[in-house]
Order: sequence, then structure tokens, then C-alpha cells
Amino acid sequence: MVMIGTGSPLGKGETTAGLENVPEAAYRGHMTGPGEPLRPPAPAELADDLPTLADDLARIDRSLRESVRTPDPFLAEVAAHLIGAGGKRLRPTLTLCASYASTDGAARPGSADAVTGGVACELVHLGSLYHDDVIDEATTRRGVPSVNARWSNIVAILAGDFLLARASSLAASLGADVASLLAATIGELCRGQVLELQHLFDVDRSEEDYASAIEGKTAALFATSCRIGGMVSGVGEATLDALTRFGRHLGMCFQIVDDVLDLSSTDAALGKHAGQDLLEGIYTLPVIYMLRESSDLRDLLGGPLDTDQLDRARSLALGSLATGSTTVDVALGVARDHAVKASDALEGADGLDPGVCRTLGRLVDGLVSRES
Repeated sequence: MVMIGTGSPLGKGETTAGLENVPEAAYRGHMTGPGEPLRPPAPAELADDLPTLADDLARIDRSLRESVRTPDPFLAEVAAHLIGAGGKRLRPTLTLCASYASTDGAARPGSADAVTGGVACELVHLGSLYHDDVIDEATTRRGVPSVNARWSNIVAILAGDFLLARASSLAASLGADVASLLAATIGELCRGQVLELQHLFDVDRSEEDYASAIEGKTAALFATSCRIGGMVSGVGEATLDALTRFGRHLGMCFQIVDDVLDLSSTDAALGKHAGQDLLEGIYTLPVIYMLRESSDLRDLLGGPLDTDQLDRARSLALGSLATGSTTVDVALGVARDHAVKASDALEGADGLDPGVCRTLGRLVDGLVSRES
């Protein structure tokens, strides 16, 4: 979720000390400041076939750190907080891979513009995480204290806005079309999150409402990450549309699997508390399916849950439907449908490197079968 221009009053103990106005355009290029940059590992599904990806992701990381540099040391620390905590870097990976596919494969490093586009997409993602943690009252993120927990809600909101501003500046450096696309994508993130908030604790939430929400809050940025990789490589409109469809369906698949894991996995496997969506009143696809058939689950949900009620609700939501299939099986079937559509989008596209497209297909398969 993104929150821009908050007018919220300061809470007790909150301070704006050290928060400056958003400075000039974000830097492009390599980080020259102190600190050893992370070198995020290339996703296992891609590393063997895309030999330049690991180095390009290291460039992404250096540029991420550079993009949040500011004369104010407090703001610089807050803005870089989650960058140092790691993450999958999936969105910039998609930008790089779309760029590889749109040029001559991964034989050469990605262009500077592809790196810049990937950083812009990742900054939007990071900014949305800062805001999400305020909404969720989260205390940890990526194994470290969340910004709102370590500092305050107002600091997290303003720092998230700062990251979005830097993303917008980077997008503008790539041209008006990229800047316009990223602005529209931020709007879609807001739309999807607001739609989700409208259905909190709603036992009548429909599959269509769920799909629309995740298309906005997750799939839109996946689609944009892919499209920007093609835009900076100069491919035609039809190819751009194919890359966009790939990213959108990949994002839908990713979020559905993520939601299934939140319900069915363990705290240890996820690295966070399982069942958090149910606690927050976010009823995802398996829950929606079971609510149609289980009066016990319907009676239990619709409001806050204690620990025992959460365990009971998870057990009910993971049960079998009248068809004999479990809710998880049916939800993962929807994820697989999106995975197929993602792969189909690339198969029919002109001017894309076949080898990179096959590798992206394996990434799709890996997302469906992931366990965390």
C-alpha cells in the first residue's frame, strides 16, 4: 500500500527530526559510499542459463543503495533499512530478464537503463512495504525490525513516500513513457490495496473481488517490471504487450501461492507468523472457497480471532470441498492456470530470445512449487 502526502498528526513520541524535503533527482550509477553492498543470489531457476544475472543483480543492489543516498543521515538510514535486509529482488530480476529477452540474450550484461528501470520498480515495492507495515502494525520485515516498529509510523510513511519519489525520479530519467507507466502502476497498487481494505472480515468476499485486489496490489508491478525491460530495449508494441501479459499472470500466480502458503505453511518455513491474513481479516482464495460450504467457518470468521480460534479457522479453511479436492488444491489450480497463461504470452511474442523465454518459463514453474 502506498500513502502519499499524509497529513496525520504526530503520535506520542513521534518526531520528524531529520526528515528533509525530497531532494533532487535520484542518482544513477554505482554506489560510492561506505558499506559492503549485498550480492543477492540469482534465483536458482535462472542462474545456470543467465550467467550475467548474478552480476547484474549486484549492480541493482549498488544502485539501490546509491538511489537513497541523501545529505540527511537519519533519512538515509531509514530509507536504506530494508535494502540491507535483502529480499528476493524478483521485480528487478524480471526487468533484467525482459531486457535480455528483448536484445541478444544474457551473453552481455544488462544495459544501464535496464538496471535503472529495475531499481525504480524495486523502490516502488520497498516503499509499499514500508506503508504495508504501518497498516498491518507489523513489527518485523525480512528478519529485522520494521521501520514503523524501530522508529514510528510517521517516519515509515514519510520514508516510504521518499522511496516512491526516488523511484519516480529514476523513471523520469528513462523518459516520459516510463514515468507515466510507473505513476499509473503506483495508482494501481493503491486501488488494489483499497479494494482489499473494503473487504476486511467480509465472509461474502467474492473470488472476483479477490482477483481484482491482487491484480492491483501485486500483479501490476510485476507487469510493469517486465514492460520497462522491453521499453528500454526498444522493442515494438506487440512485444511489449506480450511481456506485460507475462508479468501480470506471473504476479497473479505469485500472490495466490503466497496466500496459500500464509494459510498452510509454518512460521519456521515462512520466516514470519503463518495465518496472518486470517488474523487481519483478509480472506484469500482457499478461505473464500471454504466459506461457500462451511457454516462452521462462516460462524467463526467475520471478526478478530484469538489464538485458538485462528488454529481452528486454519484447520477448517484447509479442508476438503464437496468435490473432494482441498481448498489448497483448487487455489493452486488457479495459480497454475495463470502460470500457463504467462508462459503462453511469451511463446507467441516476436523478437524475444527463445532461450531467455524458456528460462523464464522455468521461473514460473518454480514460483508455483515454492515453499516459502
